[in-house]
This record gives sequence, structure tokens and C-alpha cells, in this order.
Amino acid sequence: MSYKEANLNNNTHSLLVGYLLWIFGFIGAHRFYYGKPISGTIYFFTLGLLFIGWIVDLFLIPGMDRQADERFTAGRIDYNIAWLLLGFLGVIGIHRFYLGKWVTGLVYLLTGGLLGVGILYDFWTFNDQVSEVNRLGV
Repeated sequence: MSYKEANLNNNTHSLLVGYLLWIFGFIGAHRFYYGKPISGTIYFFTLGLLFIGWIVDLFLIPGMDRQADERFTAGRIDYNIAWLLLGFLGVIGIHRFYLGKWVTGLVYLLTGGLLGVGILYDFWTFNDQVSEVNRLGV
């Protein structure tokens, strides 16, 4: 089986979503999505390394997509839906309900994502959380 065939079976992240998030990449959105929280945080505080790193990433996204597909486990939970829920409705915990984490989903709902700190935690660890749920088949 070729690399491309094997990769189709584990296509966890979308190139299209990566490029859409790249539009907001100067705040690190695409880097968090592809499982690169350290550089995502650096981009957040430096505006994409003063926009230079952001422009360079336009060409690096296909490689980041391949690395994410190799690193994370595909399964019942779709990474793209999960990340959209985190990005747009994370403060009220909808992404946690989607993962089946009802207790923390309710906590986020009642506390505004633990006053934002929980959202930051999720940006750093969300790919691993989704991968774990997919691996366990919960």
C-alpha cells in the first residue's frame, strides 16, 4: 500500500480547513489545528512572527497536514467538526459534549469555559483528546 493510500485511511485533518484557518494564522489558529501548540502560542503573541512566519506557512501547510494525519487517530469523532465547535462555541462547552465529555461540557457551559482558561487548555491538547476518544472507540 502506498503512502497516499495509507494516508486516505487516516485523513484526520483537512487541507481546506487548514488554509481557511491560515487566514487567521497570524494568531496561530492553523498551528493549533495541526497540533503545534508551542508555535501556535508564539504566533498568537507575535502576530505570526510579524506576519513573516504566517506567509511562509502558506507553503508549509501541506506538510503540516500530512504530519497531523500521521500523528493523530481517525475514528468516530471528526477533527474538523470538533475544531469548529471549539473555535466558535468553545466557551459554552459544545466541543466537550461532542467528545462525550458531558461533565466538563456542563462545567464549561456554566463557567464560560472556566473563564477562558479551559479554552486555552483545549487549544493546547485538543488533537490529543480527540485522538484518545477515537483510539478508545468510546
